[in-house]
Amino acid sequence: MTDGAGRPRRMRAVRYDRYGGPERLRLVDVDVPRPASGQVLVRVRASSVNSWDWDLLRGRPWYARIAGPFRPARPVLGADLVGEVVEVGEEVASFRVGDDVWGDVSAAGWGGFAEFAVVDAAGLRLRPEGIDAAVAAAVPQAGGLAWQALMDIAHVAAGERVLVVGAGGGAGTFAVALTRRLGAEIVGVDRAGKLELLRRLGAGEALDADADDPFADAAAYDVIVDMVATHPRSTYRRSLRPGGRLVVVGGSTRTIASVAATGGRPDAEGRTLRLLAAKPNGGLDELGALVASGDLTPVIEEVLPLERVPEALARIGAGTVHGKLVIVP
Repeated sequence: MTDGAGRPRRMRAVRYDRYGGPERLRLVDVDVPRPASGQVLVRVRASSVNSWDWDLLRGRPWYARIAGPFRPARPVLGADLVGEVVEVGEEVASFRVGDDVWGDVSAAGWGGFAEFAVVDAAGLRLRPEGIDAAVAAAVPQAGGLAWQALMDIAHVAAGERVLVVGAGGGAGTFAVALTRRLGAEIVGVDRAGKLELLRRLGAGEALDADADDPFADAAAYDVIVDMVATHPRSTYRRSLRPGGRLVVVGGSTRTIASVAATGGRPDAEGRTLRLLAAKPNGGLDELGALVASGDLTPVIEEVLPLERVPEALARIGAGTVHGKLVIVP
């Protein structure tokens, strides 16, 4: 159904109004929002599921409730947004109706789990030609986390030995693939069912997170990128070579706080422990060029329709997903 100007009036969206599990999510029919000044309305072609969606759904850890202490601040999740601009608000000069766009809109309005989304124009980029919408949806947030951890903080170089913990998930698979392109030696850690995937992506060693101890050897790594960090600082320092770098992308509140407390200051042998403060769309232009050229291929386990978003989030929460789950309305 459209209004007098031919614009859509109603849409389907997956919403939640209370923190909890996937049972809180409902597929509903609602009015299409209108863009305010500085915003655009996007017809969503694809989105994807990230661990941050899972945290916001549950309201855990505590920092997932900063924007909404008692109720969700954003009723429609979905930070990865790929689509077509169908309406432009005032003060927007960067996009026109018909533009193909993509981006991590976690700081620009969320809303990817719907047929239409209103987001701040500043949170979007023009989508490179030649990238399928479903493939593009797998890239912004997970790819950005991996890019920023490896390139902007760790500055991984050819010949270094890099440990990636949580290597079989969304950001982890990007990290393994990017590390391989840099010419570094990769040790990937995840559940047993994901180890063959890690080998295919280029990991020289693939360790079972439930059976192997990647931190058993002292001074074993030049770089550690931990997507699910739970260890004390002493464990990481012991496993890093002099001048080594740890980047924590996610993990337990205790480990995150402990690493953040170091302020990134090097120890006596130049080792640094740092927490990634991710920037939405950081590295997206570079990642887009790699995907468009065929030099980087996102790992997508399955493409799902909008009504299966609750299932997708449950699978993310269980930690069983190989790479990414993509949602196509």
